[in-house]
Amino acid sequence: MSLKDRTIATIGSGMMAEAMIAGLLRGDQVVPERIIASHPRAERRAQLARTHQVQVVASNPEAIRDADVVVLAIKPQMLLRVGPELAPALRPGQLVISVIAGATTTSLANVLRHREIVRSMPNTPARIGRGMTVWYATPEVSEQQAEQARVLLTSLGAELRVDDEKLVAMATAVSGTGPTYVFLVMEALIDAAVHLGFPRHIAHDLVIETLEGSTVFARQSGMHPAELRNMVTSPGGTSAAALHELERGRLRTVLSEAVWAAYRRTEELGRELEAQTASAEE
Repeated sequence: MSLKDRTIATIGSGMMAEAMIAGLLRGDQVVPERIIASHPRAERRAQLARTHQVQVVASNPEAIRDADVVVLAIKPQMLLRVGPELAPALRPGQLVISVIAGATTTSLANVLRHREIVRSMPNTPARIGRGMTVWYATPEVSEQQAEQARVLLTSLGAELRVDDEKLVAMATAVSGTGPTYVFLVMEALIDAAVHLGFPRHIAHDLVIETLEGSTVFARQSGMHPAELRNMVTSPGGTSAAALHELERGRLRTVLSEAVWAAYRRTEELGRELEAQTASAEE
């Protein structure tokens, strides 16, 4: 399916929305003239227009007036300010795709007074078209709209539709926050290599290539990570010695606790937004 006959509006046109715009244009899914980006700062609007040749406006209601798909890419704390602006301008048949961390479809429906909503959670690599996005569509979203959402989210990389919204919150803690864990491990390995005596630029390249190569190998082999680890762990060898220290340091437990902490915070954000937007529904 192509989005060429659809008009797409991005509200809060920051880095994630721009990644989406760039991906859609790169994939020839939509022409620049059918993308309308809103942003309060004139310099940001100018930069988007110059870089992507898309339409830009300062007014959020104006941006969505003729849109078929509305992408909400604002910070969670902005929902109570931006939502009431959009609510009177939204009409049946428009699809709203949210990339707002923690915002449940209940809180979005409360403040937008609109039910055709997709809640999605991309991650940072989406900025280069290598993201992972998990998404959920409300029952009011038609199959045609869901396909539009899938095509649009594919512009960010891989996508996975789930039928339980709770899985989006869970994905926020795993794939959404996941790059944070990877970057910390990356940084720690680089620092360890520098401590050994490598120049920092060489340590950086060694670690980046090792992580990337290991990921590609894991994907192509189709083997369980434990099998891959056993392949490179010889009795009494260097990997065995390193793994002993990692296990003694509770690496698995710490990572698990980190994921649970991210999940709890996602759920907390969702409850806070639902409570704050409940009055908007009345």
